[in-house]
Amino acid sequence: MERVRKIKRQLSMTLRGSNSGDKNLPESISSQDTGAHSDSEAMPGGGSATLRGSVRGAGGSFSMHSLLQSYSSALHRPRSLGRSLSSYLNHTTRLEIVHEDVKMGSDGESDQASATSSDEVHSPVRVRMRNNAGRKISTEDINKRLSLPADIRLPDGYVEKFSLNSPLFDKPLSRRLRRVSLSEIGFGKLETYVKLDKLGEGTYATVYKGRSKLTDNLVALKEIRLEHEEGAPCTAIREVSLLKDLKHANIVTLHDIIHTQKSLTLVFEYLDKDLKQYLDDCGNCIHMHNVKLFLFQLLRGLSYCHRRKVLHRDLKPQNLLINERGELKLADFGLARAKSIPTKTYSNEVVTLWYRPPDILLGSTDYSTQIDMWGVGCIFYEMATGRPLFPGSTVEEELHFIFKLLGTPTEETWPGITSNEEFISYNYPRYRADCLHNHTPRLDNDGVDLLSKLLQFEGKKRISAEEAMRHSYFHCLGERVLTLPDTTSIFALQDIQLEKETTMRTSSISDS
Repeated sequence: MERVRKIKRQLSMTLRGSNSGDKNLPESISSQDTGAHSDSEAMPGGGSATLRGSVRGAGGSFSMHSLLQSYSSALHRPRSLGRSLSSYLNHTTRLEIVHEDVKMGSDGESDQASATSSDEVHSPVRVRMRNNAGRKISTEDINKRLSLPADIRLPDGYVEKFSLNSPLFDKPLSRRLRRVSLSEIGFGKLETYVKLDKLGEGTYATVYKGRSKLTDNLVALKEIRLEHEEGAPCTAIREVSLLKDLKHANIVTLHDIIHTQKSLTLVFEYLDKDLKQYLDDCGNCIHMHNVKLFLFQLLRGLSYCHRRKVLHRDLKPQNLLINERGELKLADFGLARAKSIPTKTYSNEVVTLWYRPPDILLGSTDYSTQIDMWGVGCIFYEMATGRPLFPGSTVEEELHFIFKLLGTPTEETWPGITSNEEFISYNYPRYRADCLHNHTPRLDNDGVDLLSKLLQFEGKKRISAEEAMRHSYFHCLGERVLTLPDTTSIFALQDIQLEKETTMRTSSISDS
């Protein structure tokens, strides 16, 4: 009787996920020959544990219920009892049975110490099967798990190594394991990328064309020099912190960040040219259908940013990148800012002069997403005409160009302007507003109407990016462009295509 109780306790602790118990018990029992029924006793609750379904082990498919039946019948045959129990325990070890009520740690092991496990057997005993016993992890699984590009080449043997170290696929991946996994693949390492050509150089950074050894794809390497006294420039920190959270088809993708003692390198997707280069290559005369597609994509990317309270603050053709397919993407978020709470502390020295709105030129620091919309209007005009709208070299000259076209503001057109000290000091002539149609002959009535809604003196009167996308100027693109997922390009729609430019200095993007 006492031996049978010990066997039952051993089985109970096994079902709880415990590894404790008298390991020599089966041998000692199998070595003895006792009466057939002298020590037999039914298990509490009916003599069998209730198990859900059937399981598949290394030896094939079988029923857990049949294993317990073997154990129950062995109670009546003491000679075979040890062999049956030992066989059952071996099967449960291979199958990784885990008691449902046992709390599992992050490493997949029980958080409960076996020494404190209760000897009570609850009926029915509830167990669940780990889902990775026969799970073969593929490259696609890892790509999805780590959010990797579909065309990435993983190092030899990495799939097997990840299979051993990764927790169950129905559990979240820890930040530490994700960081280690990405590092083992090659992310965060300079040797993963090959520099090809220098694309440009600025005060803090140099941009190179490069190639990723992981995918063989071209990338843009923005190498930021680190000063020992100052560390990383605030523009770089701001760009990284914003771009890692912005995932959109019309915003440039940040692939990787490499930090060394001397530099901080940002690895971006590579696009063939910027809008300024595109204008130059087609002789400053973009096909008007392409103007519409570029403008819509600009508005679409901005709308995504503005919904997340992010201002770009430095819109200009040089910061709008275009690839061979005609996809336009916002880039260079070094001056961007997340605006979650309205504030009046922003610097007014942030926007390139030609695309700077008049309220900022006159010293306003109280602005929101509307600061970007004036720049959109200037870029729209430049694409439609092939020349910059307000090419001033100083603040005074910039304002002069603006007032000469749109008219010198009055209290009726801009309430409060006559008390602005900056405006008073310039003492501008009284210009009357000119008709925009006279300056944009290639724009239709809808285009001119949209342009006028973008070029409003007061920020609060400018049309928003979301509203502009729904303007009648874009009705010919169809309704579906307004409902695409954020990460889907407008060119995923069959009826959206870039037109061939009549003149293109290099190979036309639409021919590529």
